[in-house]
Amino acid sequence: MTDLNQAARHAATAETRGKRTFSIVWVVPIVALLIGGWLAYKAISEKGPTITITFVSAEGLEAGKTKIKYRDVEVGEIERITLNEDISRVVVIAKLVKGSEKYLTDKSRFWVVRARIRGGSVSGLGTVLSGAYIAIDPDKTGKLTRTFTGLEVPPVVTLGQPGRHFRLSTDNLGSLDIGAPIYYRQIQVGQVVGYGFGADGREVDIQLFVEAPYHAWVTENTRFWNASGIDVSLNAQGLKVNTQSMVSIFSGGIAFDVPHGTQPGKEAADNAVFRLYPDRASIQEKIYTVRRSWMLLFDQSVRGLSVGAPVELHGIQVGKVVSLDLEYDAAMKDFYVPVIIAIEPERIRVSNGTDPKLSSDEKAEALLKWLVEERGLRAQLKTGSLLTGQLMVNLEFHPAAAKEKLAHRDGYPLVPTMPGSLEQLQESLTKITSRLEKVPFDELSADLRLVLQEARTTLQKIGGFAGTLSSETAPEMQATLVELQQTLETLQGTVGVELQKTLVELQKSVGQDSPLNYNAQKTLEELSLTLRSLRELTSTLEQQPQSIVFGKEKEKETRE
Repeated sequence: MTDLNQAARHAATAETRGKRTFSIVWVVPIVALLIGGWLAYKAISEKGPTITITFVSAEGLEAGKTKIKYRDVEVGEIERITLNEDISRVVVIAKLVKGSEKYLTDKSRFWVVRARIRGGSVSGLGTVLSGAYIAIDPDKTGKLTRTFTGLEVPPVVTLGQPGRHFRLSTDNLGSLDIGAPIYYRQIQVGQVVGYGFGADGREVDIQLFVEAPYHAWVTENTRFWNASGIDVSLNAQGLKVNTQSMVSIFSGGIAFDVPHGTQPGKEAADNAVFRLYPDRASIQEKIYTVRRSWMLLFDQSVRGLSVGAPVELHGIQVGKVVSLDLEYDAAMKDFYVPVIIAIEPERIRVSNGTDPKLSSDEKAEALLKWLVEERGLRAQLKTGSLLTGQLMVNLEFHPAAAKEKLAHRDGYPLVPTMPGSLEQLQESLTKITSRLEKVPFDELSADLRLVLQEARTTLQKIGGFAGTLSSETAPEMQATLVELQQTLETLQGTVGVELQKTLVELQKSVGQDSPLNYNAQKTLEELSLTLRSLRELTSTLEQQPQSIVFGKEKEKETRE
């Protein structure tokens, strides 16, 4: 017990401590934790959306370097570039700035901006030094999405640009391309923004954009035509050359206007559809809706006649050629060329009446029957251009032609045909050649040789008589004059001085040196030259009797 009490006395007294206070050592980690949390929250709250864009190629793109821009303002950056599962396309993963989420819809467009030459203009030259970048054309009217397919060709018109879109339908695209200019009276007012096939695949659909305020000039009666290249026309006024600009010559172009004499009409709506005409002249042609098909049957060559060739009546176009084929008639054992033409009655203006007699098939049939059987309507092939050799169909009335009934073939009225002027000329030449072949030139040359021989003999006799006359007549005439002078001297005393003067003048007129004697000798010389020419002609005909028909043959050149 004593030991226990003693130990108790020596035991230490326990200290009683109060409640612990906050140590300043914890301030630093707590502040760091708060700052880190705030930075993390800020980073998360300010983080923009991550999108995926696919392209055919990643040319010019680099991860961590290539930017995404909108109107030259950076709105994002490429983080990673990979390939898709089938390695057919490039997948670009990019991060955009915060606040761009509402613009990432299925109507937004992305494309790579690099140096390009298109439609006669150069774009993206700034990327030669700075490098390519991805441009965005945002649109918040669509559905939100994070996956996009990039455009391989930059759009010509971006969203929000004032103006109006229109569509054109045509048979072929020609030299037109995206970016091709649109002209209104030779001033550029827009561009072609796209093209593709129509719904049926038979026509090409061209999309174009006309800038404001020029889009107001596109009305319901406006017509568009292909202004590519150079328009050359040759008419009675001479040669005319027209083009919209140098750009349209090389890259193509489209122009529009209202035809002369036509009211503009109301302003065309957005995405209105128009027809693209081949040239400016074609927009002036009226649109005809009524057509009557006739058939022509030719048994001659139709080389130069093509589909679309005009059909004229009195020099005015009333239709065009629709089709032509080659047909073999087994019964007749001969070849024919059936040509289908489309007559447009609306081209014919009717006077002194309101019924054109072509408003129905029955009336058109009756009128054609009367024209063929009573007026002698016939179809001929005629040369439309001497330069190109193109043919056309000419309808004319021939009352003196043999009467023919209006027939039908394959459901078409068959209009009788006649040979054209060229065919008639060839036929006439053929007949003349046939007749010339029947002429007996050998017999004619023999008879002609005999005639010429007799003519030569006769001319020789005439020459001898002329020589005798020249040598014998003059001396006898001189002797007669001497005797006459002697008689005059005898009668001088009785007749008088006047008679003597008269005789002297007579001597001067018929003397050896007189004009009469000189003219007689000159005439004989010319007759001698004529006889020499006749002898040469006779010799030529003996050697070349055919020269009387075909002319004298040229001397052949001496061979070396």
